[in-house]
Amino acid sequence: MPVQAFKFGVIGGGLMGKEFASAAARWFHLEGVPARPIITAICDPAPAAREWFQQNVPTVTLATDDLATLLSSDIDAVYVAVPHHLHLPIYRQVIEAGKHLFAEKPFGIDLESAEEITKISAAHPEVKIGISSEFPFYPAVQRIIHHVEAGKFGEIFEIRAAFNHCSDLDPNKPINWKRQIAFNGEYGCMGDLGLHVCHVPFRLGFHPANVRAALSNIVKTRPGPNGEPVLCETWDNATLLCQTEAGTTMLLETKRISPGDTNSWKLEIYGTKMSAQFSTAQPKTLRTLRYQSGQPQEWREESLGQPHAFKSITGHIFEFGFSDAIVQMWAAYLTELAGETPPFRVATPAEALLSHRLFTAALRSQTNGTTEPV
Repeated sequence: MPVQAFKFGVIGGGLMGKEFASAAARWFHLEGVPARPIITAICDPAPAAREWFQQNVPTVTLATDDLATLLSSDIDAVYVAVPHHLHLPIYRQVIEAGKHLFAEKPFGIDLESAEEITKISAAHPEVKIGISSEFPFYPAVQRIIHHVEAGKFGEIFEIRAAFNHCSDLDPNKPINWKRQIAFNGEYGCMGDLGLHVCHVPFRLGFHPANVRAALSNIVKTRPGPNGEPVLCETWDNATLLCQTEAGTTMLLETKRISPGDTNSWKLEIYGTKMSAQFSTAQPKTLRTLRYQSGQPQEWREESLGQPHAFKSITGHIFEFGFSDAIVQMWAAYLTELAGETPPFRVATPAEALLSHRLFTAALRSQTNGTTEPV
């Protein structure tokens, strides 16, 4: 079957826009994916960002600072990687222009905007929407998901998921938009990192019924453009203790100040027959414990290599990494664009909307000192 080509425009030529460009450039790394992306347009107000794409992505024929110009070009789909306050107005224009949308989390700056984006998308079912969340594509996580779906854990009584790093531990790090409510929203680290920890539990059917939140604003000021201290308005760290609709305990962490973590995503699932632990700090290692009455409780470590959702040219013994996860994530979305069902879907608008309801309840919990319904 011939591989379908989809022309993409990129809105926002920063860190993640460049990661997409890198993933598209190494598409030959994958085997058997029914579609491929071709980046033909870049839209960014910064000349340097546009120039980077023009210099490094040979297929780019349009570089503009005007969104309408990009959307009127012959692109099929758009990747949008912009600050949260721009999600609603830009996502609206993309969807109403009939372009497929690959969106960044949290899918709106707050619950109200997420609900509005969801309403707009429902009015345009022809537009396929996916949301960025690459960590579930690590081989160990795919293995855990398959074990859950096969019922190997028995009764799952606790889930822990975290996305922690420590880039904000330095108090001299200049203020950026993620520490300002006008651009990031009140969620703080939950909006920035939270869908990453919600994606797998939500996909497996573990939906929070309530939440007790502990939110921390640790570094309260940072140097502004002129070196003077500027107030940090958003939360650095969040720990959310939830019970699911079925009574399962779920502990979700998003931390921008987690000493020793460079960019660590973690998933732990505990059941009556089996338990599993994974962290991107040890990307090949899956830890499992299988329980039998009267037998020792022993953790087993398995080195997985490359058995991931989409086959690639890489030898199976080699270590899987962040850039591999991004390619896998994009392969899942392109498979959907081709009208096929991927082995594992990217995050969906429904999952993003549920995360907004959780984070909004977490803000109420922090304010009131109570456990709040989601």
